[in-house]
Amino acid sequence: MLDEIIFNLLDNAIKYNRAGGSANVEIRRDGARVQLIVSDTGIGIPEEHQQRVFERFYRADKSHSRQTGGTGLGLSIVKHGALLHGAKVELESRENKGTRVTITFRTQL
Repeated sequence: MLDEIIFNLLDNAIKYNRAGGSANVEIRRDGARVQLIVSDTGIGIPEEHQQRVFERFYRADKSHSRQTGGTGLGLSIVKHGALLHGAKVELESRENKGTRVTITFRTQL
């Protein structure tokens, strides 16, 4: 399931980026927590849609499905996969600036 989380986050970071933009993956460890952070310099998600993007089949902009071939399932898979691992998902996004998704896992000590 972890591979599906990473695949879907990177797929979105690439699909919704702009020409010449970048996508980054970071792994951080802080005590009993490990964070997976995927960020991009893409089109961003409008604030009014950010609470719903993890819902199955939800698309912030329906026109993008024709351009990118998405179904609206990627972030739902990310959220449910993270929950299966007991992880927390956070989204930060600004239109025309990019998106950052942080998944925080608790490690066993």
